[in-house]
Amino acid sequence: MQDATTQLPIEQLRQIRIDKLSKLRKLGVDPFPAKSNRTNVISDVINDYEKFEGKEVTLAGRVVSKRDHGKLIFIDIKDQSGKVQIYLKENDLNIRPIRENSELSFSEVIELIDVSDFVEVRGAVTKTQRGETSIIPSHFRILTKAIRAIPEELKDKELRYRKRYLDTNIHQDVFDRFIRRSKFWEAHRDFFKQNGFIEMNIPVLESVIGGGDATPFVTHMNAIDEDFYLRISQELPLKRLIGAGYEKVFEIGPRFRNEGLSDEHLPEHMAMEFYLAYADWKDGMKFIQDLVNFVIGKVYLGKTSFDIRGFKDIKFGNEWEIIDFKQIFKDKYGIEDVYTITQKEVEKKVKEHIKDVDFQINIPRGVDNLWKLIRKEVKGPAFLINHPKYLSPLQKPDKENPLMVNRFQPIIAGSELGNGWSEITDALDQFERFSEQEKLRTSGDKEAQMMDIDYVEMLEYGMPPTFGWGHSERLFWFLEDVSAREGVIFPAMKHEISDETKKIYGIKDEEKVVSKEKSSTALKSEYLIDKE
Repeated sequence: MQDATTQLPIEQLRQIRIDKLSKLRKLGVDPFPAKSNRTNVISDVINDYEKFEGKEVTLAGRVVSKRDHGKLIFIDIKDQSGKVQIYLKENDLNIRPIRENSELSFSEVIELIDVSDFVEVRGAVTKTQRGETSIIPSHFRILTKAIRAIPEELKDKELRYRKRYLDTNIHQDVFDRFIRRSKFWEAHRDFFKQNGFIEMNIPVLESVIGGGDATPFVTHMNAIDEDFYLRISQELPLKRLIGAGYEKVFEIGPRFRNEGLSDEHLPEHMAMEFYLAYADWKDGMKFIQDLVNFVIGKVYLGKTSFDIRGFKDIKFGNEWEIIDFKQIFKDKYGIEDVYTITQKEVEKKVKEHIKDVDFQINIPRGVDNLWKLIRKEVKGPAFLINHPKYLSPLQKPDKENPLMVNRFQPIIAGSELGNGWSEITDALDQFERFSEQEKLRTSGDKEAQMMDIDYVEMLEYGMPPTFGWGHSERLFWFLEDVSAREGVIFPAMKHEISDETKKIYGIKDEEKVVSKEKSSTALKSEYLIDKE
């Protein structure tokens, strides 16, 4: 998208365009009008040429190329739907442009319009001798004068993440990915709507966290002088709604986990949870397969086989494999009964199989990390079932073996991509499990869950048998076979202002200071405009 002057330093390039901006204003042209008069998107004309041939349309978009040939100008403009050629003839363009309407003459288009500007053209639809659909305009408007040209390429990954608005303009595949991301969640909503669910908005700020093992973000609410946590899960508020009498509820929204960045993890990400009264985990397994197949069908239009994280030809249309937790531990580690494993046995197996132990070795953490070694070899799609109770503080114990719970997880390409379970409806059992988690938390396990006594009280008033499920947008990242940061539109990055930008805008670094109004951990550079 760059023009011929792009070898110049950025300061000079900007100044050339700023000078053109001044010329436009001296002509009485507003270079940033508030409204476009567009009658059609570009794809209307491209896809249905016979309908529009010879008719007048008004199209608008960004200039992506401009070729001057004396009394002819060829300009390609692009909107979200597609690209079209503008075939500009000197004699066809209005010789008396209406300045109040931001219109330009032929010579002014040559002199003042650049690649990356937004323009609007009104004219007849035709085809060139080469058969390319084109517009021959009688009126040409400037909609936005860009003072920087979008580069032709952007290879640096970090720069792509920081300036996603450039990334999507340069790389069509990235642009299309985020349309699919939107459709991914839209398809979820369609599926739930078809199945009689109600979407509920629940708080992001919580005084007690729950529903997962994770380190929370902490903030402070000045109005009541109390610390709050950004939620790590949607679970407990949604289950309160089941207790409140709603039988089918879900929410799609952000959740926050103050943990590391990786190809599969982001501290802030989108997630979905739903709760279905009068159903159990076995009902849920079929429901989840139907949900995943529905979403794939809507987003990927019939595609059922995916290559993900090095695993080839993962098929979602077939019945999913079942992996039993007890049996897989017996097969892989020779552990006879993972439900009654001792602390000593866990320590022994962890030391035998895990080289770098970066976690506190207790029974839940040790078994979970041993499972992760197995998991990374599972192609899937598969359901892991019959988890130990000590790994599942919020799930219902099995009737025949109370040391395991009625829970399942989908395993795809070596990762867990969701969590489904029969809920605990026994308030006293739930209280005991919260108490065990509190002991772990007191002993130093910062990811163990807090006691939520209000939730226990809700259960004492009664909650019907319920199936619960949650998954994050990691499922989308896997279907796209991209990293977590590639899969979100604006990934979290360390705040940074480039030296080039500081120079252009006269920004200087101030010394690091700590305000009384700031947290002691919130040290960061302050930036001020240099007024000198």
